[in-house]
Amino acid sequence: LVRLCSRIFALLDHWIFEPLLTLRRFTHILLLFVPVALSAPVVFLGKRTKDGNRSGTLWWYDFVAMEMERAGPTFIKLAQWIASRTDLFPSALCTRLSRLHSQVDPHQFSHTKRVIEAAFGQSMESVFSSFDPTPLGVGAIAQVYKATLYPEILNGHPDDQSSLINDNMSKDTVIITDKNGEQRTMHTTVAIKVIHPKAYNIVNRDLKIMNFFAQVLTFIPTFHWLSLPDEVRVFGAMMKDQLDLRIEGRNLERFNELFCNSLRVEFPKPLLGFTTKDMLIEEYENGIPLSMFLENAAYAKKMGEQVGIYDHKLADIGKMFCHMLIFHNFVHADLHPGNIMVKFYKPSAYHPLRKAWSNITGKELKDDGDKAVDKIMALRHDPEAVRKELDSLESEGYAPRLVFIDTGLVNELDDVNRRNFLDLFQAIAQFDGYKAGELMIERCRSPELVINSDIFALRMQNLIIGLKQNTFKLGAVRIGGLLNETMNMVRSHHVKLEGDFVNVIVSIMLLEGIGRQLDPGLDLFKMALPVLRE
Repeated sequence: LVRLCSRIFALLDHWIFEPLLTLRRFTHILLLFVPVALSAPVVFLGKRTKDGNRSGTLWWYDFVAMEMERAGPTFIKLAQWIASRTDLFPSALCTRLSRLHSQVDPHQFSHTKRVIEAAFGQSMESVFSSFDPTPLGVGAIAQVYKATLYPEILNGHPDDQSSLINDNMSKDTVIITDKNGEQRTMHTTVAIKVIHPKAYNIVNRDLKIMNFFAQVLTFIPTFHWLSLPDEVRVFGAMMKDQLDLRIEGRNLERFNELFCNSLRVEFPKPLLGFTTKDMLIEEYENGIPLSMFLENAAYAKKMGEQVGIYDHKLADIGKMFCHMLIFHNFVHADLHPGNIMVKFYKPSAYHPLRKAWSNITGKELKDDGDKAVDKIMALRHDPEAVRKELDSLESEGYAPRLVFIDTGLVNELDDVNRRNFLDLFQAIAQFDGYKAGELMIERCRSPELVINSDIFALRMQNLIIGLKQNTFKLGAVRIGGLLNETMNMVRSHHVKLEGDFVNVIVSIMLLEGIGRQLDPGLDLFKMALPVLRE
């Protein structure tokens, strides 16, 4: 009888309730975006601004952004994804959509408790010695908490136990005996990400609606080259990846394997033994938001002072990205300042000779980088005091370490796209712009739909000639400007590039923007060339 009732309810849900809910959502979306469609002719009105857009066009872009924000989390994610596709959409629209952030109310703590207890198979009180019910952050898909584990919970899980073992002393460290019988320090503070209830159903409904609109727009001739249904499928796959936190856990595991020997780059270590589709548990990173360094750099510029003591080193973020892309072919695809933090470490604590001497004497080397972070965070509202403290840390021998979080989205170029990327950059490194243009056309998705292919190749040649002249003058090349101009050309000539390929380009532009805020003389092109040639 229970099975029969369950079966009947499932049929009713699939054929009646879910279609009705989708129809209600469709009506809501229609009410939001019909005025957008009706007001589209305003793009032809108004005077042209310095960037060549009419004032009516800019007003309409703002209207689109506002309605996307009102449409909810999935459409905000769509807006952020559109903002990354400067090869398909106007840069002024992309700029406005990139500023949107998910304004989502946190879900009930009772849901979080159910998910966690299902994952651990026991009550929360027996798993955590403390758990802050106020989320650290709330996103469109999930929210994150901070908690402290009982160390014995990890008994029988040596891999998860080793994820929390390191020699950086902090308030949450405890002494344990590892699988080799040695005493080690283990951090017990963790970050827990929990998917919102019904997130899958909500995203699924929105994707059905987006696919419907994409199919309708395909009948408009000027939209045909965009292949909007294909783009919705790509976006849908991206959203569904974010709805399974085991994928993010595996991404973290792989990043940790790739950068295990690096002192300057760090990723949180996941506890995969307890991670489920709806919950990710990982090492808690006590770091300084990169945005704080960007604010201090802006303050220094305003006061006419030199860049901060660590800003040049942090601006080397481009080198890390090049290694991700060229050597590892596994790139964090959501690199904005909110997903980057800064920690400190003492290189002397990791010197081979000092480590050897430590083993001989039995005196353990400790890295108290967390104390340095706490000092800076205590002064975060006083830029001048922060600068003095950073100078003090530098004199004490501390070095910065970049920490990357939120790895749900990654780019991994397949063999064809990887070869295309390397061939294209080889042509650019040799300043052969015409060949670069030809390669982009030959290897795009729809070469037959490209408009004026010869003119596109010539425009690429002129662009690279400008790059060459700037390089020989020993001026800093603004690769972000170069790539932005390339994306404008790609869009106007209908050169349809692969999404992963474009995401890599957008990441480069974003990283250069971050790097130049810290070090105005940063030249990502010169930094990348030796790596690309190798």
